[in-house]
Formats: sequence, C-alpha cells, structure tokens
Amino acid sequence: MNAVIPFRWNGEVMEPLRSFAKRCDAEFTVGEVYNLEAIEQRSAASHRHFFASVNEAWQNLPENLVEQFPTSEHLRKWCLIRAGYAEHRNIVAASKAEAQRIAAFVKPMDSYAVVTARESVVTVYTAESQSLKAMGKQRFQESKDAVLSLLAAMIGTDQVEIGRAAA
Repeated sequence: MNAVIPFRWNGEVMEPLRSFAKRCDAEFTVGEVYNLEAIEQRSAASHRHFFASVNEAWQNLPENLVEQFPTSEHLRKWCLIRAGYAEHRNIVAASKAEAQRIAAFVKPMDSYAVVTARESVVTVYTAESQSLKAMGKQRFQESKDAVLSLLAAMIGTDQVEIGRAAA
C-alpha cells in the first residue's frame, strides 16, 4: 500500500472515510495488525504564502543575482539546497580535470541542481520536494522558515517584510 488513506476517530476506533471503504476492504485483512501513523496536514494557505513570498523575493533580487536565478523556482530550489533540504550524490573521478568534465556534463541534465567539483569529486545536490505528499507539516514549516531567512538576507530585508509584500 503506497497511498495515504484518511481515517476519522469516532471515540473508540479509527474509521476510514466512507469513500475509502472499498479500498480498505481490498488492501487490509480482517484480524491483521497494521500501524497507523498520524500525519498532520499542512495549511494550503501557508503553502501558497510561501511560494508567493519566494516569488516576491525573486522579483526583488539585487542586480548581481538576477542572472543566477532565471526563475523563482531556481531560487527556491537553490535556497532549499543551501539550507540543507537536499539530497546529494558524489561521483569520484580519476582526476581533477575529469571531475571538471563530469560536472560540465551533469549540470545541463537538471538546471535546478547545484553541481560542484572539488579535487576529483563531483557532488550533485538536488532540492527536496516540498509537495504535500513528500513533506509533512513540521518539515515544511522548518524548510519554509530556512528559505525565507536566506531570501531575506539576499535581498536585505526580513522574513516578515517578504511575507507582507507577498500577501
């Protein structure tokens, strides 16, 4: 089972929402024990506010950063990576020159990735997904705060001002 099934607590047991009853019958066996994990839903308003704030910051980037971030999505993903909300893969090359060639080859494959070559090691950083499915409420809020803090520093303001301007 891969998808999340919503349940409602009735005071005694967890009941699947009526529209998921057939699916539960197909996926669960009566008498078996299953683990149930509570996943706090995050606010759609917070999600929209975050993306609007990133866009607002992008529109107010200093001139020297405009070329580095052609879209607000490039900026958001770069900030996620910079703030540690990323995955990374290392490629060990035979030499420093080969690492440079590999980095040059890999970079165009994902325009959002941050690719570095240090000595003979190429590291490819990709931002974590902030989709509702991939990132829960708490982790999203932590990543949101970290990204907005970085953006505020980049454009010389504070998080609150970015949020106000985006609203």
